[in-house]
Amino acid sequence: MKVLIVGKGGREHAIAWKVKESDLVKEVFIVPGNVGMENLGTLVDISEEEIEELADFAEENNIDLTIIGPESVLALGVTNEFEKRGLKIFAPTKEAAKIESSKEFAKELMKKYGVPTGAYETFTNLDLAVKYVKEKGAPIVIKEDGLKAGKGVTVAFSIPEAVEALEIAFSIPNNKVVIEEYLDGFEFSIIALTNGETVIPLEIAQDHKRAYENDKGPNTGGMGVYSPVDKIDSNIVDETLEKILKPMAKGMKKDGIPFKGFLFGGIMLTKDGVKTIEFNARFGDPEAEGILPRLKSDFVKAILDLMEGKDVELEWDNRYTVAVVMASENYPKSLTIGSEIEIPKDLKSMVFHMGTKRNYEKIETNGGRVLSVVAYGDTLEKAKENAYTDVNKIKCKKLFFRNDIGSKMCYNNENK
Repeated sequence: MKVLIVGKGGREHAIAWKVKESDLVKEVFIVPGNVGMENLGTLVDISEEEIEELADFAEENNIDLTIIGPESVLALGVTNEFEKRGLKIFAPTKEAAKIESSKEFAKELMKKYGVPTGAYETFTNLDLAVKYVKEKGAPIVIKEDGLKAGKGVTVAFSIPEAVEALEIAFSIPNNKVVIEEYLDGFEFSIIALTNGETVIPLEIAQDHKRAYENDKGPNTGGMGVYSPVDKIDSNIVDETLEKILKPMAKGMKKDGIPFKGFLFGGIMLTKDGVKTIEFNARFGDPEAEGILPRLKSDFVKAILDLMEGKDVELEWDNRYTVAVVMASENYPKSLTIGSEIEIPKDLKSMVFHMGTKRNYEKIETNGGRVLSVVAYGDTLEKAKENAYTDVNKIKCKKLFFRNDIGSKMCYNNENK
């Protein structure tokens, strides 16, 4: 069969790598892809957000299955266009993808269907928002509504910090802000495959959102991840499924917007049980790079079986993975373009490209997050050691990385 993957980052690189392994797949096409994916399939020069052109390509090339990576493409209605033409696609509709493209929409759904989350209020006025923050006190969470590529969130530990975040948010015309209760606890990511009814959880991972070590600095799209997460046992996974993921899927179907695709929950394990920080409508990045290398089952077969209503059982590698993101020097404030990257050929780690380009024979930076270096280990410590050994072999003057990916379990609020 022929599979089309849409996207150009580390998530799509990991998905393409896993799809390529499938015995069912003969050809892989990636739109637009990046230099790291050249050996996995045919890169197609179409903008990922040109959804009619994507559908045209799928029709003309008899694509059997399309997998979408970026949330921006989902928000444009790519699934609606594909399904209108009878094309098979594993991704939510524009309406269902609002659980990510509108934080207010997601919060309202959670409230409606009793999905545990923090208390919140939505504001379109700066003065009213500041008044609310001063009444509630800190710590408090400021979230800009809409798609922010994993950013646009401030966990404010003081009133001045919260007010500053609000002033920045409302400097954008017609912006809307959701102000949430701060949830204290242990954060983890859970991603499930779902056809709108059946929910199949993948292995748990923990992302490191802050730019700098010890969880300091601004929020980013993710600076690294590890899997599995020993603190999150099967009982907590079951609780998350029964209280959060399944009720959300059931509620969305009841509302006439069934969710098909990768249902991502950012979850906080609190003293009162699991609570939802956020929902995303796609596979996480860098979670994809940490989780998919541990999947031993045929990824494409699992998706097809689920879409056809068949039973799906997944087999996992028991080893740990640690994925370390190498980012542009001023990320998330700015990105770097055109800085040469030297990647040795003898690395034992997998290197997924997040923001790179080819300049003749050279590989250069072309984004905020640039590479995701992923290593296995029989223990978490060994996986960390293996990952950082190879990270330190990659040469680029304009890249930085955190040295503590996999150590987040040791942090407390004083480190933030």
